[in-house]
Amino acid sequence: MSDLEELYQEVILDHSRKPRNFGKLEGADRSLEGYNPLCGDRLTLYLKLQGDVVTDVAFEGSGCSISRASTSMMTQAIKGRTRTQVEVTFGRFHKMVTREPGAAVDAEDLGDLELLAGVAEFPARVKCATLAWHTLRAALKGEGSGVSTE
Repeated sequence: MSDLEELYQEVILDHSRKPRNFGKLEGADRSLEGYNPLCGDRLTLYLKLQGDVVTDVAFEGSGCSISRASTSMMTQAIKGRTRTQVEVTFGRFHKMVTREPGAAVDAEDLGDLELLAGVAEFPARVKCATLAWHTLRAALKGEGSGVSTE
């Protein structure tokens, strides 16, 4: 394993062990549950919105390392962004983790989220990495029935 791969792995493990923005967000405007029955990942995402801007975001739940790290990193990436910016980030992230294994990575403006590019090499883990993102999209659209990867 290269030094760079080791660093990536350490950052992902750190987000999994000590997730950022973890806990119930009091006064949230939106909350929605997400569930991945394949892996058992389960989360509740909380959002505070001011107009079109995500002013605060948090989550509770449990899941595998990839799911927790992706959710933690997502909360950092979207805080302070508009719905349009969040949608663009979702599209780039989703394209990165669902690309064909070995295909080039286009991680423009993804920051630390690029560290999850390796998920594409493990198709069974894509749902783990994208659960929070699909839950986020549904919450922003006001869909209140919850999200499942199945």
